[in-house]
Amino acid sequence: MTRTTAALRQLHGLAKTRAFGGAVGADLLIKAGLDALLAGVDAPSLAWLAGLGRNEEPEAPAVFDAVLEELGLTVPAPGGPAAAEWAMACWLAEQMLDGSVEPAAGADRIWLHCTYGRHDPGLLGPMVSCATGLAESAEEGDSERFAVHEAEALRAARVLLGRDPGPSGQPTAAGGSW
Repeated sequence: MTRTTAALRQLHGLAKTRAFGGAVGADLLIKAGLDALLAGVDAPSLAWLAGLGRNEEPEAPAVFDAVLEELGLTVPAPGGPAAAEWAMACWLAEQMLDGSVEPAAGADRIWLHCTYGRHDPGLLGPMVSCATGLAESAEEGDSERFAVHEAEALRAARVLLGRDPGPSGQPTAAGGSW
């Protein structure tokens, strides 16, 4: 992956986090802008974002949004908190499967950020179980059990996205809305 591609991916990831209801500090927005500028990304507002000082941090979200618009990286906010949680869970599951997020970190983030709006954990229940199992096995230093829970977290991610064929050969989940 080139530096430019990595920088664009970072900007888009921050855009998704914000659109899905996650908090992103102004310092991270500014740093991502600087990283993108140094990687050769070209957008009229990028230098402005990258050059914001500490006393200008309140401007960072608006300038970041301008950069996203200029680069065509805007992410529409899902309709409501439950939809945002679902979108975040699917995005994290995709990152777990493509290797850009470790299974333990992805499962933990899904557990912490994507299960508040639901009384019935449904498709997220297996991921929550994996997250707790990963945390317990890491705390105990049980690397074998940790590896088993990592594999289970990846399977839970595939199920969440409808990519895991069940016994009938059909996906066991449909990655749609709840």
